[in-house]
Amino acid sequence: MITRIDLRGRALDGSRSSTEQTDPRALVPRAELDVETALAVVRPIVEDVHHRGEAALIELAERFDGVRLTAVRVPEAALAEAAEALDPRVRAALEESIRRARKVHADQRRTDKTTQVVEGGTVTERWVPVDRVGLYVPGGRAVYPSSVVMNVVPAQEAGVGSLAVASPPQKEYGGLPHPTILAACALLGVNEVYAAGGAQAVAMFAYGYRDAAGTVVCRRADLVTGPGNIYVAAAKRLLKGVIGIDAEAGPTEIMVVADATADPGVVAADLISQAEHDPLAAAVLVTDSEELADAVVKELEVRVAATKHVERIREALGGRQSAVVLVDDIEAALVVANGYAAEHLEIQTRDAASDAAKVRNAGAVFVGSFAPVSLGDYLAGSNHVLPTGGCACHSSGLSVQSFLRGIHVVDYSRDALAEAAGLVVALADAEDLPAHGEAVTARFEDREG
Repeated sequence: MITRIDLRGRALDGSRSSTEQTDPRALVPRAELDVETALAVVRPIVEDVHHRGEAALIELAERFDGVRLTAVRVPEAALAEAAEALDPRVRAALEESIRRARKVHADQRRTDKTTQVVEGGTVTERWVPVDRVGLYVPGGRAVYPSSVVMNVVPAQEAGVGSLAVASPPQKEYGGLPHPTILAACALLGVNEVYAAGGAQAVAMFAYGYRDAAGTVVCRRADLVTGPGNIYVAAAKRLLKGVIGIDAEAGPTEIMVVADATADPGVVAADLISQAEHDPLAAAVLVTDSEELADAVVKELEVRVAATKHVERIREALGGRQSAVVLVDDIEAALVVANGYAAEHLEIQTRDAASDAAKVRNAGAVFVGSFAPVSLGDYLAGSNHVLPTGGCACHSSGLSVQSFLRGIHVVDYSRDALAEAAGLVVALADAEDLPAHGEAVTARFEDREG
């Protein structure tokens, strides 16, 4: 069911005695995701939305989602109705998810800071929220009200003044997005929601659109965030610059670093939980215990057969992107983990907290047996919109910071500028940009007469 990779005896970090050196970044294969090829598919879609607006969005919904819309924007009454009809247990869970997410994200707020560089000269860093954001919530194989929470809460806590949500129209719900998505929007106080999916939703946020009468319905956004399929990722790549983006999200990933103390049933359940998302989902176990590896494989056989999405999970676990990796010790396992830079990294070892502190590259780290990834998906308070495809070595997950811009405000007095003038001129001359220096010295020229 799942590939086994044996890295025992290899000099993973370049410091071991083995003559074979291994680049930790290339130890575990990833799913092939050809965004460049997808660009050819999404380019005409994006152009169509750009030039024809609502008419294009309606036609594309019929083509891709099998529904004929009369309007793309969801009526506010439909949001209220969805919230009212929401299962009480689901409502309670969503409200608690929102509460915990707000608690964590509120602590991420930035404060302005003024630094006195010299007497009479200050630089203030102001943190200013993006004016308007478009938040995308996928709606393919599963329903993701949790992604509404994870996108909306940090934007609201950052102070974004205008935000809109888009999610694909659903044929069984009369062309509206799934009612649980709508209910989550209502619980968060979001009243601007659009029935648009895929690349066309990203294009809608990038360019905005007018209705047939020429009235602006959706204003263009400055930033688009949220996960999606390969076509969403391709549209983000194509439109980057027209809009800001959070990331080009790829298939979900879980890596579990575990030793002989881990419960094989728990490890297997956690691997399956992410494989459930998508046939391209990655599920990787890294362990120094061959006995644990064998036990986890046996547990996978039993648990996969008993779960709902058997075919999808088997395909994900059997893909090149999933593996059981054997290493010499947990130190080597952490080298593999830091090289792989997983979206989700679980540490299930004897000294889990200590080992987790050694992790430098991961979207989110889950410490010990009682912090599964699925807790982070819904109720930990952390954000589940995280970097994939190894991007965790240079990028962060979605946070309040994603929706803020730092602006430096420079305030110098005449005397402070005069003190710096000669140094500015020296550097300007060194770069052969004399006008830069003259822009300073001109302020001290005697222009009388």
